[in-house]
Amino acid sequence: MAPRSAQWPPYVRVAPWLLIVGGLVWNALEPTAYWGDPLLAAAAVLAGALLTLRDTVAVAVANVTGILLLSAQDGSIGTRAGYLELFNTLFAALLGVGVNRVVSRHGRRLARVRSVAEAAQRAVLPAPPGRVGELEVAACYRAAQDEALIGGDAYALQATPYGVRVLIADVRGKGLHAVGAVSVLLGAFREESHRAPDLVVLADGLERSLTRESAQLSEEVRLEGFITALLVEFPPGEALARTLDCGHPGPYLLGGGPTVCRWDAADPGLPLGMGALGVARPEPETRAFPPGCTLLLVTDGVTEARNSAGEFYDPVLGLAPLGPFAGPGEVLDALVADVARWTGGPRDDDMAVLAVTSRTATG
Repeated sequence: MAPRSAQWPPYVRVAPWLLIVGGLVWNALEPTAYWGDPLLAAAAVLAGALLTLRDTVAVAVANVTGILLLSAQDGSIGTRAGYLELFNTLFAALLGVGVNRVVSRHGRRLARVRSVAEAAQRAVLPAPPGRVGELEVAACYRAAQDEALIGGDAYALQATPYGVRVLIADVRGKGLHAVGAVSVLLGAFREESHRAPDLVVLADGLERSLTRESAQLSEEVRLEGFITALLVEFPPGEALARTLDCGHPGPYLLGGGPTVCRWDAADPGLPLGMGALGVARPEPETRAFPPGCTLLLVTDGVTEARNSAGEFYDPVLGLAPLGPFAGPGEVLDALVADVARWTGGPRDDDMAVLAVTSRTATG
């Protein structure tokens, strides 16, 4: 982990020293009132909380040295007032060092937790390959909170005998239950996508796996738990894409120029996990997906991102002025930056995005 002093703007390292100068000058001008002591104490604690141990000790030494020099100048060394002033300064210095040790220990613990979370993130949600056959792929995951790496959004891509199949999904809820559901969903997708002859059979296989897993959960969790998902299939050798919507936001088609359109399903199906309702799934929809086009799959962390006026983000309006794009990586970079610009701050939900660009065999 980088030293904390390297994580802050330069003026943060200067702030304790400015407080020291101000406190010593104030004490020199008002030697009997000690008005500058609070500034010296603030400098010690601020250095301990924000800077390295070396900087904290340097601030402490400067504080004590400055007080000793002022005490010698006004003749208070050896007096009760001088001892009290020195004691207060030493106490503030030790307090700053103690704060530094506590914060550093917490930082090391947080770094270990973060490394474990990153390993779990890579295991549960590995990055897809950059290219599969005639498809170029890019994906990213952005948590709503910077320190939270794992959530309920998921994506996966699998090459199968029926073509390349893609999944993007959003698990209702947060925490370990959502992470567990993501793990089950992705494992089932990798297994079922190789043997399911079409997307409806694939969705039914995912439903069965989730139902088996939820059997051990409480009835309340089972009733409230569901997963919105979008399945996409790119048949080999065909400029086509088949989609099956399970209650998820539709994908966006980016043409060769600055055009963006949303592929809304004519008959959106129910989310996964609601099969007990007995509603039949709709048939997959087939659309043209010519070379050079990009299909963008998102979770509702994108479509429900709000600006200061409470308006939802629209990728059609946001991305169209930014195109054309050279590939899926540029699409993702532009989308993430535009959503950040739109919200102007933290988002309320995690955001998973996957982009697939059709290329010719030599493109």
